[in-house]
Amino acid sequence: MKYLIPIFFLFIQLSGCSEQPTPAKPNPFEGLWKLQIMEQKNSETGLWQEWRDGMQGYLLYDATGTMAVHLTMKGYQDTNLRFPNFIDTIPDEALKHLTKSYVYFAKYTVNESEGYVEHARISHSNPGDWNKAVRRKYTLTGDTLILQPYESENANLKLTWVRSKD
Repeated sequence: MKYLIPIFFLFIQLSGCSEQPTPAKPNPFEGLWKLQIMEQKNSETGLWQEWRDGMQGYLLYDATGTMAVHLTMKGYQDTNLRFPNFIDTIPDEALKHLTKSYVYFAKYTVNESEGYVEHARISHSNPGDWNKAVRRKYTLTGDTLILQPYESENANLKLTWVRSKD
């Protein structure tokens, strides 16, 4: 009898140890990414070329399945234009400048077996793209993430992101 109680406590401790949760697999997408280059495939040569005069931006994936992207033309912030927010008296020049900024927020899921990440948009700087889901083929190597749109109108684009140290 005097051995029964210690054996019982040992059994409880051992059974508790075997049921510890398995650590979650780290999410390699999670974090802040800075755009290194946005390229367009030349339909005549098949070569990748920097899109327009270059783009800049950030991509953020969080641990809860939410993401955000902000793309602008290079040097977007280097303007003397200043205008108020949320009023209807913005000069035409400022409105044209605003069109050089592209933003959306989405819920994301990664399909590792098929090699794509899906962005189920919840808002977008283009009202016509609200609540639309888009897929991006991905290649993830170390601190470099390459995304390529699936949709035909953008399938000739490639965005190369590097993990931000900012």
